[in-house]
Amino acid sequence: MADHVLITGGAHRLGQLLVRSFAQADWHVWCHYARSGDAAHALQQELRGTGLAVDTVAADLAQEPEVLAMMAHIAQRSGGLRAVVNNASLFEPDTGIAFDPALMRRQLEVNLLAPLLLGRELARQQAARQASDPNADACVIHLLDQKVFNLNPDYFSYTTSKLALERSVALQAQALAPAVRVCGVAPGLIYPSGPQTDDNFARASRVNLLRRAIDPHDVAATCRFLAENRAV
Repeated sequence: MADHVLITGGAHRLGQLLVRSFAQADWHVWCHYARSGDAAHALQQELRGTGLAVDTVAADLAQEPEVLAMMAHIAQRSGGLRAVVNNASLFEPDTGIAFDPALMRRQLEVNLLAPLLLGRELARQQAARQASDPNADACVIHLLDQKVFNLNPDYFSYTTSKLALERSVALQAQALAPAVRVCGVAPGLIYPSGPQTDDNFARASRVNLLRRAIDPHDVAATCRFLAENRAV
């Protein structure tokens, strides 16, 4: 029986690669979407056509009742997840001197509170799974951002939310241990962001020790490794 994984924001970019990577490794993937239903369903049909197990599920991650309903639906259908990959994020430009508190709150809801809530719900599902299988493994993976280690005051609210999530990784790992492992992944630059030009991305993506942009396929492979390795 395949292990089940929820990947938030799974319809586009890195999320789509995560869905493909886990599905091709024989996981049963739940591809979450908020506003990208057409893309999520197209990906589902494509992968199902090759014999892979993919379901789609919709939720506004800024709304706690929808997050809880999504997890309850998956638990009812799957018997419980083994992993959650928190990939979805809200990425809106603002500055420290001109941010909108309402927009900041929404980014905190999506980028910080929803990932922590999903980790909590995974732990509750895991308690039920371990009642019948004491050796059952579970892992939550938080996708962070290179900005948490390379501070830049643009996208002020977004960066604040990701900094808070990065600081929460070790804390949540302590809180949910030993039932659930908690890991964080902060990729280098993998895609142009916002209004960034291709030329600017090409230059910025080489400002690291490897002197090249990071391949998103490697990031997806890293997430799968963390989900599957019971010792991390």
